[in-house]
Amino acid sequence: MQTYRSIGDVPFDRHSVVTVGTFDGVHVGHRAIIERMQLYAREHAARTVIVTFDPHPRLVLTRSSQPPIGLLTTLSEKHALLQQLGIDILVVLPFTFEFAQTPASEFVQRVLVERIGVEHLVIGHDHSFGKDRAGNEELLRRLGEQFGYSVERVDPVSLDGEVVSSTKIRAALENGQLEKANLMLGYTYSVEGIVVHGDGRGRRLGYPTANIELLDPHKLLPASGVYCVSALLDGLQRKGMANIGVRPTFTDSAHLRLEAHFFDYSGYLYDQKIVLRFHKYVRAERKFESVDMFWSQLRDDRDCCEHYFATSS
Repeated sequence: MQTYRSIGDVPFDRHSVVTVGTFDGVHVGHRAIIERMQLYAREHAARTVIVTFDPHPRLVLTRSSQPPIGLLTTLSEKHALLQQLGIDILVVLPFTFEFAQTPASEFVQRVLVERIGVEHLVIGHDHSFGKDRAGNEELLRRLGEQFGYSVERVDPVSLDGEVVSSTKIRAALENGQLEKANLMLGYTYSVEGIVVHGDGRGRRLGYPTANIELLDPHKLLPASGVYCVSALLDGLQRKGMANIGVRPTFTDSAHLRLEAHFFDYSGYLYDQKIVLRFHKYVRAERKFESVDMFWSQLRDDRDCCEHYFATSS
């Protein structure tokens, strides 16, 4: 997959099947669009082109009074997922407030038609873009008649009667519905971070933990609680458990932390990059009346995660 950060660097080819969107999560709904693109490309000897934006438009356009959006995928994660799916070209356009004022018709003509080249445009069921989100299906079809490209609308993907969307996946992760989120994503949700030094309490008590600091502050952390997790360490997939929260049994701090303990592993992880995959939500974080009660629960959590991995592999 070729990646371009400037529209002027993209080689023009009229025989292109194109889609435009944020593609946060590259979930099963996005994959339905990509499958249609690839089918058209095979049948018409065309190349597949995805146009996306960085940063995410909502990071630029959200008012200060609104809560910030949590990203399902960082740009590097999105790049890796799209590369796995076999896309030919990824165009990453810088998104600014000024760029957001571009009328949809101008974007189609100057970017898609004149710069990239477009023979076939594939859109989702609720697709819209450009100033005031005026770039809807009706406008795109009208412009297609003018500039000579066809438009294909892909129906939504539903799971258990619910339409898949990035918004619903974020809500599922924030509400501890990890299984639902992973099902809609089509893969296991993960975060990437650096292992930093903590207070060493877990190691002293026989449960050494990796304190993970996210590489991207906009990446969405799942709901606070305990999870069954895994990570690639020293070339092997290691299983373990993780806690997201403020550790109320030990501190009054409101600082949210991500800590992971890997079973039967004692390697040195400080300053290493780690990708932590979330497989199962175990329980909510809570404050215990004593340290003994906390460690008793921790042993139960470990038993739960070990049983999960033993029975799900």
